[in-house]
Amino acid sequence: MKRHLISAADLSRDDALLILDTADELAKISERSIKKLPTLRGRTVVNLFFEDSTRTRISFEAAAKRLSADVINFSAKGSSVSKGESLKDTALTLEAMGADAVVIRHGASGAPHRLAGWVRGSVVNAGDGTHEHPTQALLDAFTMRRRLGPLDGRRVTIVGDVLHSRVARSNVLLLSTLGAEVTLVAPPTLLPVTVDSWPCEVSYDLDAVLPKSDVVMMLRVQRERMNAAFFPTEREYSRRYGLDRDRVAKMHDEAIVMHPGPMNRGMEIAAEVADSPRSTIVEQVANGVTTRMAVLYLLLGGADLGGEIQ
Repeated sequence: MKRHLISAADLSRDDALLILDTADELAKISERSIKKLPTLRGRTVVNLFFEDSTRTRISFEAAAKRLSADVINFSAKGSSVSKGESLKDTALTLEAMGADAVVIRHGASGAPHRLAGWVRGSVVNAGDGTHEHPTQALLDAFTMRRRLGPLDGRRVTIVGDVLHSRVARSNVLLLSTLGAEVTLVAPPTLLPVTVDSWPCEVSYDLDAVLPKSDVVMMLRVQRERMNAAFFPTEREYSRRYGLDRDRVAKMHDEAIVMHPGPMNRGMEIAAEVADSPRSTIVEQVANGVTTRMAVLYLLLGGADLGGEIQ
């Protein structure tokens, strides 16, 4: 693996499979009474979050602590950033503190790439603007593998606000690397103008795609990033692109439903679908810790896992 994880495009097929296989090994820890390894003892991981987050920040914190790393949580609110300190000055401060890895979430696309040029430690992108979120794609792939087996030839449909979704971009890149066939379904106004260059197909008809899908991933409508009317009404969006009980009935028996969260219940996904046996939403949260443990372990060069997990 490379020193940083900034984009899903940074991962070769072998890199991605190494992370997923390592996560499989680390998953055994969650079944033990003491869910901790000494692998990264003495290493320091900084969670540098310039945007609000609950799942991702807690997930990275839990992952680092289960590997016995020291964790520093940095929030832009109430810090020197709110007084005007630049990202570079913050990076140099972290460098002086001896951070071995910096996990960054930032509202500006490309911020993790810039940070990687200023620090000696590893940089992990935990979401930058509307660009990418590679560890979310990894935990999604890990969840799919656990439910469905190898992803080669599997058909994955990603539905909703692709334009503003860093999760969609990372998933398209990673899943295509792993051999899956990806189809994006969204209104034309919620697709990027560059989507033709992505390694996937595009459809505007959810009902036509559902019967042949192994995985249906619903995306949150990101109202906070919208500055225009991308669709007429929420009711109209839900009618055309929402996943309800009737649409789930069109899916084949083994197909699963995913959502990266947080959800707008009743808009992109019905509550009864989110809570159904097909849904992997709770599993995705649990698998996020395991997958991020694997990423930190591999980036920071932990010792051989074999003897520690027995």
